[in-house]
Amino acid sequence: MDIMTMLDELQAKALHDQKIKNRFLDTRHAEEPISAFCQICRELGYEIYEMELICAGETFHAAMKRSTNGGGENSPMLEGEDDFYELFLAGIQ
Repeated sequence: MDIMTMLDELQAKALHDQKIKNRFLDTRHAEEPISAFCQICRELGYEIYEMELICAGETFHAAMKRSTNGGGENSPMLEGEDDFYELFLAGIQ
């Protein structure tokens, strides 16, 4: 299962279970938010690790850019555009 599928499933669980949702949202206050987030993912049965999460966001963003405008680098990256952690949290708020 790829990262996107796992995050989609986790997001659905968080939207239906307030306890899970709060656990994910509370990671924002952890000393290492992404590590805390990934730990919860693993506790819920989804093998997601920090570097995989970070690389997946960057890879996804790069693929989108290659698929538009003839594949050239014509636009600057917006802040958070490749951050699956922040996008996940925004989706469950």
